[in-house]
Amino acid sequence: MLIAGEASGDRLAAELVTALRERVLERDAVSDPAPQPLRTALPPEFFGAGGPRMRAAGVELAFDLTRHSLIGLSGVLRKLLEFRRLFRRLFQLAVQRHPDVIVGVDFSGFNLRFAAAVRRHVRRRADWFHPWNPKLVQFVSPQVWASRPGRAFVLAENCDLLLSIIPFEAAWYAQRVPNLRVEFVGHPLVDRMARLRTAPTETSAPTTSPSGPGAPRILLLPGSRMDEVRRHWPVLLQTLERLRHETPSLQARTVLPDETLAATVRALGTPPAVEIRVGEVLPALLETDLAITKSGTVTLECAVAGVPAVVFYKTSWANYAIAKRLIHVKHLAMPNLLAGETLYPEFVQHTATPENLARAALELLRSETRRRAIKARLAGVVASLGPPGANRRAAQAILNLLGT
Repeated sequence: MLIAGEASGDRLAAELVTALRERVLERDAVSDPAPQPLRTALPPEFFGAGGPRMRAAGVELAFDLTRHSLIGLSGVLRKLLEFRRLFRRLFQLAVQRHPDVIVGVDFSGFNLRFAAAVRRHVRRRADWFHPWNPKLVQFVSPQVWASRPGRAFVLAENCDLLLSIIPFEAAWYAQRVPNLRVEFVGHPLVDRMARLRTAPTETSAPTTSPSGPGAPRILLLPGSRMDEVRRHWPVLLQTLERLRHETPSLQARTVLPDETLAATVRALGTPPAVEIRVGEVLPALLETDLAITKSGTVTLECAVAGVPAVVFYKTSWANYAIAKRLIHVKHLAMPNLLAGETLYPEFVQHTATPENLARAALELLRSETRRRAIKARLAGVVASLGPPGANRRAAQAILNLLGT
């Protein structure tokens, strides 16, 4: 059983399912001369909740949980009753179908509560007639090292295995909850970029800008959720206006994960000169000189593509006030955290103004020396994410947990 509540988790879960299926079939497809071999290559069954990528990978979905993705405490509170209803449906499904392993993919607020509920149910009913005792796995650690470190104890109590994709997390957990089994499997972005760079596609990056060195290419990335796009896109448009005032030949593009968000961007008054794409960010990054992006996983996508970026984030004042009290790390962008220095300029809330974003972007565009230095440091960040094969290592760790 797999549970993913966001678009990024939906993709991670789909990739994990593919890797698990391959590993199980490789393990079971043994050569046996007997007319009736004792082992046969039977694929595992997958079910749960997620999004379209999981469904395409062969997961039987109870519903699309990614449609309910929200940001911040205020957003969750508005849909608390609906989340409770979805939670109960999934819990009943787990109790009915008795999966061997339940994998929560990111979406930790939901998935950690789900693991705790399953663990309580199993402990209350553990006897000869109720042998169900699934292994509980969390794939992608919540950022306990940045805020609310007490969640580490919740993980240790309710999870049998934590699959980490950030290199320093295993050591962090070992110091605080050494009884929690944590395995750093590497980051799936490394695999995605490796496939993209080796695939002979029309999206391969040209060595120079299409219109020559005087036409810098900017990628504007407002986010993957509706409230992010509505809040960030007007800021990006005003930033672009300032940039074009200084560099008229500048080329601008944005990439949105679905057509609904693309329609929202158009409705917000996007100039015709801004190219709007729907799909993956990584191919567009290979054709980009600089990204202006909201914070999150997308900053690591910029890093693996070797693209300098300006990072920003705006949210409601209520969410910002709560986050300011809870978050205790120096940097917002993951590449900056991994590097231990500010490779990507960061602007949050009241500092995330068009003036500040445009100024930082122009400073990077006008200094080739600085861009080269950033790319050199990004290579070290990417190396720390591990070699290709993250999903296969994650799949093998789950099979090892199951003792198969």
